Amino acid sequence: MSLVNTKIKPFKAQAYKQGKFIEVTENDVLGSWAVFFFYPADFTFVCPTELGDVADHYEELRKMDVEVYSVSTDTHFVHKAWHDASETIGKIQYTMLADPTHEISTNFQVLREGQGLADRGTFIVDPEGVIQAVEITAEGIGRNAEDLIRKLRAAQYVAAHPGEVCPAKWQEGEATLAPSLDLVGKI
Repeated sequence: MSLVNTKIKPFKAQAYKQGKFIEVTENDVLGSWAVFFFYPADFTFVCPTELGDVADHYEELRKMDVEVYSVSTDTHFVHKAWHDASETIGKIQYTMLADPTHEISTNFQVLREGQGLADRGTFIVDPEGVIQAVEITAEGIGRNAEDLIRKLRAAQYVAAHPGEVCPAKWQEGEATLAPSLDLVGKI
């Protein structure tokens, strides 16, 4: 079952953010756009390249009123240790959610059965807590923050412009479509 157009489920988790341990709930997510960025584990290989890529674009995401929540089944203590040990992870300013109970990974349907690890999953959530986009990739396939930003811009545009949709490869400022009977078979 797809999670698109469903509201995120309640959760409570410890997190590491900018040198502090904090608690985060689903209520903290409401009111602005959010990205939940699941990955299998800290101290691994593809994961730091992805988290570092998002960190390099974090300022741009914040200007778009987007908050990022990376999530793995590691504890907040492990997140801190990884942040302190890795130059790539050390530049992260966004919230690193800990999910050792698997509550969040289960809610987002990315928990690998019997492994205790999350799949690579990206979820774009609107300010009302409704999931607008989902991307799940296999273990060895890293994600791209620039494409994530493109999808976020499209989701924000569609939310702000009812009756319009963004075609393939749409970039901010390009033409959109207004679905109607007149367009059927003409694209």
